[in-house]
Amino acid sequence: MAALDDIVANLPIGDIAAKLGVDEATAKQAVNDALPALLAGLGANAADPAGAASLEKAVAKHDPKLIEGGVNLADVDEEDGKKIVKNVFGDKTDQVVTALDKKEGGAGDLIGKLLPILAPIVLSFLAAQFAKKPEADAAAPASSGGGIGDLLGGLLGGGSGSSGGAGGGLGDVLGGLLGGGSGGSSSGGGLGDLLGGLLGGGKR
Repeated sequence: MAALDDIVANLPIGDIAAKLGVDEATAKQAVNDALPALLAGLGANAADPAGAASLEKAVAKHDPKLIEGGVNLADVDEEDGKKIVKNVFGDKTDQVVTALDKKEGGAGDLIGKLLPILAPIVLSFLAAQFAKKPEADAAAPASSGGGIGDLLGGLLGGGSGSSGGAGGGLGDVLGGLLGGGSGGSSSGGGLGDLLGGLLGGGKR
């Protein structure tokens, strides 16, 4: 999951902890739980051609410079972040936030405050990845929004270039990541199942 680690490496965990009013270890754990959930939500949207097109437009509006050389929290637009989170999870937003907060021990609205900070950072990271894609790659027609779907699949540790039909490959990757990632305790499986159910796929 190198790419996911790349996002975490650019995050000012100390500043995020101070903003959330928690210690750094708590903030880091919350980030490690919230990031895959956010990416899974984006992946679920990208599996649908209309969702992928809309997501690509949203990514294009975000400046890759936000994540260059580490993120400055003052540059993160949390109002934009709230809109992104609402678009990603729709009417399931509260359920996702509650489930993740329970995993954190239910310490206030930790995830609810964290997701709007992470969302613009993730979209800027995706914008940077798109900017790096070889021109030949960009010129190739991305049938049914395969571009963003493949990118998210790769980000979550799968994407070996094979685009599964109807985003099946991405679904498998997301299922694996959320259901039983390496080092994930079996209690993490509950969250994976719940997210899988909320996002319309995965095992019940």
